[in-house]
Amino acid sequence: MTFSEMINVNAVAYHNEKTKKMMQKSPLETPYFVQLAANNVENAIKAVEIINETEWVDGIDINLGCPVNKAKRSGFGGVLLKDENKNLLKEIVSAIVKTSKKPVSAKMRTGFDKSVVEERAKLLEDLGVLFLTIHGRTVKQMYKGKVNYEEIKKGVKAVNIPVIANGDITDYEKAKFVLEYTGASGVSIGRGSVGKPWIFLEMKQKGSISKEQKKEIILEHFNQMIYWYGEYGVILFRKHAHAYSKGLPGASEFRSKMNSVKDPDIAKELIEEYF
Repeated sequence: MTFSEMINVNAVAYHNEKTKKMMQKSPLETPYFVQLAANNVENAIKAVEIINETEWVDGIDINLGCPVNKAKRSGFGGVLLKDENKNLLKEIVSAIVKTSKKPVSAKMRTGFDKSVVEERAKLLEDLGVLFLTIHGRTVKQMYKGKVNYEEIKKGVKAVNIPVIANGDITDYEKAKFVLEYTGASGVSIGRGSVGKPWIFLEMKQKGSISKEQKKEIILEHFNQMIYWYGEYGVILFRKHAHAYSKGLPGASEFRSKMNSVKDPDIAKELIEEYF
């Protein structure tokens, strides 16, 4: 299943056009949950009512983990895990669960600056969340330091609903270890797929993928970028071309060529030739 990027309930409530674009999905994404970030009950309810009428959205995921400063300043995401925000967290989650006609999940970190994973996981279960994704860092850690899989394991044991483990899962072997160690029902991958979208195929095959499969995925990514963004997709794809060629022979020359091309057909030829 896939989740949208984090969507601000205030923008949904006021029918922001850019936000509507952010919520769109590929026909291949099923089931698909929209991830909502809320800092007030009123607009959380309005946003959910709009999503209730959006047929192609299968569920709602509540963001209780975003660590970026902009979110923290505005009272979104991980800041809701603070002890002083516990009542607001309860009000927001309760309102979303009661208003939604679709399944509701939540993604959380282990805590704000200290772990409260067991207590908050149990609270979310009691509020009616159907499953949890737990990222094994505190909000304060951002993306630094090691992921604490022990804390995810505590979260798994604290509740009777499924828990999905998240954080630094970069290949099949790591996913296998995390599942076995934490007892989680699944794994969630975000940054681990950047520059390596074939990680999902690796897991499906339970091992490494071939050079041909990798090339096929890179070309599919490029084709979808052109389909979605038109010619501007070539420019946007440059950063991905850099990531895909990292550590490979002749990468510098390939990147230089990609950085100077704007025509989709020429860019595609370069990708086919290099990979």
